Amino acid sequence: MIPVSYNLRNLTVRKTTTAAVALGLGLVVFVFASVLMLSNGIKKTMGRSASPDVAVVLRKGATAELESVIEEPSINLVLNDKELPLPATGPRGIAELVVVILLDKVGAPGLSNATVRGVADGSLAFRPNIKIIAGRAAQSGSDEVTVGKAIRGRFKGLDLDQTFELKKNRPVKVVGIFEDAGSSYESEVWADLNLVRASFRREGVVSVIRARVEPSKFDGYKASIESNRQLNMQVLKEAEYYDKQSEGTSTFIAAMGIMIAVFFSVGAMLGAMITMHAAVANRQREIGTLRALGFSKASILFSFLIESIMLALLGGVLGAGASLAMGMVNFSMVNFASWSEISFRFEPTPGIIAGGIIFATVMGLFGGLFPAIRASRVSPIDAMRS
Repeated sequence: MIPVSYNLRNLTVRKTTTAAVALGLGLVVFVFASVLMLSNGIKKTMGRSASPDVAVVLRKGATAELESVIEEPSINLVLNDKELPLPATGPRGIAELVVVILLDKVGAPGLSNATVRGVADGSLAFRPNIKIIAGRAAQSGSDEVTVGKAIRGRFKGLDLDQTFELKKNRPVKVVGIFEDAGSSYESEVWADLNLVRASFRREGVVSVIRARVEPSKFDGYKASIESNRQLNMQVLKEAEYYDKQSEGTSTFIAAMGIMIAVFFSVGAMLGAMITMHAAVANRQREIGTLRALGFSKASILFSFLIESIMLALLGGVLGAGASLAMGMVNFSMVNFASWSEISFRFEPTPGIIAGGIIFATVMGLFGGLFPAIRASRVSPIDAMRS
């Protein structure tokens, strides 16, 4: 077996070509890992909004809060169902109205959608993880709103003590900023329920009801609500609901990103292949000498494959390492489920980083295979004569 130190020496001797190919492979791994991190970030952002003991009640057939319409009389029926236990602390449930408005973006031309959630007095108490980090909570029955940390300043008027029009000729003032550990709520505007109803002519209706249900009693509550023909409702665990909300966007991003990475990888493999072919051409005498010393064709083949894989691993480590810096970047885009802008973070995981390095190794394997076969077929006599 040819020593690995021989391959390391060859890579260090060809510094320029080694660096060029490693950077090319690193770029592919960077794109590949960053896309998976963004897709994971979407799922994590939506997942942070979910509580294990909360049930989401929507109109049957609705796939999102925005599509659901629940009439006022149904709220008491849902929250006073015999299968719904009384919580130890806090409200039993809440009813909210969700709408989307167009606002001017800051730092970029054009408009984009923002989610407005009409909330009742108990909404903050129902979600104890939400904290006001600047200003104060909006007063019930007033033209005041609170804004999520992630969406703060991304639209004109969405910052503390600023005003914007909730609806034409209906200005509201931002009196507080809240956070929720990076959840999707941080990309929303929260206003008084009755204010949103009056502004959008949705009197007497809400979009969603959330109820506090112990996990062990969820199935009974779900069966009771869904079997009630008077209600015509569907019940989902909050985690299940948000998983469905993130599914379309995260799948689209992952599919598009992987497709781009695959196209880039073809170019990177061609670059590695050309480099290794050039190395074989320039090292004919070395290969002939190795064969004359008794190294077999398989040893030559394996040695050149090892060299190509080592080159790819170098690029993979560089690309994966660079992608970790994306964890500090916030990314804003329209969520397909709500058609409103939501802020995400790139969320790295050990599996994504390892996957990027494995992807680089595969590129190195395929890129170096044909040059390695060519090297193994070099005749020692012809090589010594060249």
